[in-house]
Amino acid sequence: MINIRQSLRGGSRTTDINIAPLIDLVFLLLIFFLVTTSFVKETGIDVNRPTASTAMPKEKGNILIGVDSDGRVFLEGRQIDIRSVQAHIERCLAENPEGGIVIVADKNSYTGIVIRVMDQCRLAGAKNISIAAARPGE
Repeated sequence: MINIRQSLRGGSRTTDINIAPLIDLVFLLLIFFLVTTSFVKETGIDVNRPTASTAMPKEKGNILIGVDSDGRVFLEGRQIDIRSVQAHIERCLAENPEGGIVIVADKNSYTGIVIRVMDQCRLAGAKNISIAAARPGE
């Protein structure tokens, strides 16, 4: 209840709002979201993946290479020349030696381009190379 006499005399108490716990909470939430965010590198293109009933998800961190229907090769969201795939994969494997290579090829892409990309990956020293496929009904 408000004390009118005390407020008329000028003796009202001021209340302070302590925002330190609020700032702590905001920083904790920021740290939580940074830690739980999965940093997925995309190929940078949308492809129609072929379907395969034996397609299985991979658990480890992967290096994604995209091949579109026109035969263009993409890595980390930008188009690269097929002759430079080996150098790019060597750099990516130096950053993540346990990472496998996943080639995300459009179902209308040329097989010869996909084979050349796989060959460049093997020349770069990649041991685990896969081709992405969708399960039927996805």
